[in-house]
Amino acid sequence: MSNPKRIPTDGGQSFGHNPFGALSSGGLPPAPEISPADSASHAAEPAKAAKKNRGRVDIIRQKAGRGGKTVTVVKGFVGIGLPEKAQLAKAMQKACGSGGTVKDGQIEIQGDQRETVARILTEANFRPVFAGG
Repeated sequence: MSNPKRIPTDGGQSFGHNPFGALSSGGLPPAPEISPADSASHAAEPAKAAKKNRGRVDIIRQKAGRGGKTVTVVKGFVGIGLPEKAQLAKAMQKACGSGGTVKDGQIEIQGDQRETVARILTEANFRPVFAGG
């Protein structure tokens, strides 16, 4: 009682040509064995390298000269280029749910978003400092 409209699900034939199908792993060396002690030390190394401080950045809330609108400004970046600043700004905008831009080497986010911006900068291994009043 086989229905001709049914699609077989037993695997059947392959969909296309596999260029690696004829290769064997006969001449390859065995994979290195990692003991639990080694895996713990390997896991700690990247975390230690990721904790490298990338410098202090100032987070300022500005209102003057902006038509009464509050803007969060992040400045004082050292050693990063415009593409990385744009990437950070995009992450901040997404997290804050507001607009923003990179202008004159500093990131501007609309609204008073200092706490959220500080969290994102901390995750990016910067040392955020609330500057101003």
